[in-house]
Amino acid sequence: MAKGEGAEQYSNASLLNKSDSSDSVKLARKSEHRHRLTICNKICYAIGGAPYQITGCALGFFLQLYLLDVAQLDPFYASIILFFGRAWDAVTDPTVGFLVSRSPWTRFGRMMPWIVLSTPLAVMSYFLIWYVPPFEDGKVVWYIFFYCIFQSLQTCFHVPYSALTMFITSEQKERDSATAYRMTVEVLGTVVGTAIQGQIVGMTHAPCLPGPMEILADPTNNYTLIPHNVSEHSISLQYTRNAYMIASAVICSIYILCAVVLCLGVREHETIGIRSKPMPFFQGIKMVMGYGPYAKLVMGFLFTSLAFMLLEGNFALFCSYTLGFRKDFQNILLVIMLSATLAIPVWQWFLTRFGKKMAAYVGSLSAVPFMILVVCIKSNLIVTYVVAFASGVAVAAAFLLPWSMLPDVVDDFQVRNPESTGHEAIFYSFYVFFTKFASGISLGVSTLSLDFAGYISRGCSQPEEVDLTLKLLVSAAPIVLIFIGLGILYTYPIDEERRQGNRKYLQDLRDEEDSETDSREMADMI
Repeated sequence: MAKGEGAEQYSNASLLNKSDSSDSVKLARKSEHRHRLTICNKICYAIGGAPYQITGCALGFFLQLYLLDVAQLDPFYASIILFFGRAWDAVTDPTVGFLVSRSPWTRFGRMMPWIVLSTPLAVMSYFLIWYVPPFEDGKVVWYIFFYCIFQSLQTCFHVPYSALTMFITSEQKERDSATAYRMTVEVLGTVVGTAIQGQIVGMTHAPCLPGPMEILADPTNNYTLIPHNVSEHSISLQYTRNAYMIASAVICSIYILCAVVLCLGVREHETIGIRSKPMPFFQGIKMVMGYGPYAKLVMGFLFTSLAFMLLEGNFALFCSYTLGFRKDFQNILLVIMLSATLAIPVWQWFLTRFGKKMAAYVGSLSAVPFMILVVCIKSNLIVTYVVAFASGVAVAAAFLLPWSMLPDVVDDFQVRNPESTGHEAIFYSFYVFFTKFASGISLGVSTLSLDFAGYISRGCSQPEEVDLTLKLLVSAAPIVLIFIGLGILYTYPIDEERRQGNRKYLQDLRDEEDSETDSREMADMI
């Protein structure tokens, strides 16, 4: 009997050891699964960032030209539409971030429902932005309404998508890797947006209308058959409007496809260790803007970003009228974005070799000589392509560096305020808020300036005042803004030594917390 009891005890002990071993293996596998993402997961996550860049690039480069020459709105009303759309977009970022942070957890996650529900409505509103309604009196209201609706729904997609990084894995290295995939796809998204919109629209050009002086100066008297010409203009203009709608339909299809890939290829996890206290809206503003390094970084990049936004918003008009490349501007824009895509790895290497602050200076200043060159030399298509390629290199730096330096400010804040954690979304959302609000002002002011200069919608040529205004908007004004931004950035206190020290301290802290968490889970298993 004793022998039987001993055998039973041995058997029970063996089963217990096997159970403990099995639990240990399960815990190890669970931990490994929690810390690793497959390449497929990363690609699917990155593809989710493409819609924001594709639609943003199409709107940034072409909406002003569309409102003026295709929808045939007065420049004053076009400036109102652009300003209200961007300003509303800026306001929705922190608002949606506030609402998302308070959303309940569902079986689909916390972020995914926002992405899924916003996608179909965002696609519908984007398509209607590029549709010319069959009435004149309510056109301005139409475009303001659908532009603001789309910006709101796009924010409902992009803010949860940006925050999704924290919920796809708890491993910092995997998050960084997923972010690198995302930035690559987003830059490619700008190329896709420019190519689709530019090439489809470029096949049909809105016809220009001669002014009184051009009719008098025409020795062949080709403008005498006014009714016939007006009819041809109307037909050609309808072709152009159809081309914009086709381009928007293609982009809408890509938007839906990217959302489907994101939802099917990425799983959201309720990550342990994130502790975020809800914070009132104005308290969040006070906290982030009261932190010196963040305020200096945001203000510095605010001015440099405004410089490139002015260039982006007015470059199509500048190419069409001042340079006279009405049929080539879409190819020039494509060269800029292709150049920016190729330059991203170069700037990534440069900032790791020489530091992020130096990269910001070199990247922004590299555009200045070409901004001067493009307005000083006589119109030349080859030189314009060279300038476009060089400008794309600077655009890549302006695109990459703010998002590369913002995490350094968040790390610095956490090191100096260890009791206040989980506020990363506030830093990011308010940076986007200030940038978008300022871009709305810049676009509104630039379009209003064209109105004061006497811009002629669909004119075959523009008054000298308009040419001068366009030169100021794509050259002199951006250069001044770049120097102001770099002057503010000079006072930015986080150098490479301080940045590396912060990263090492936080990494050691995370490793210690992970070790304690794994020990507790192991103890619970046993």
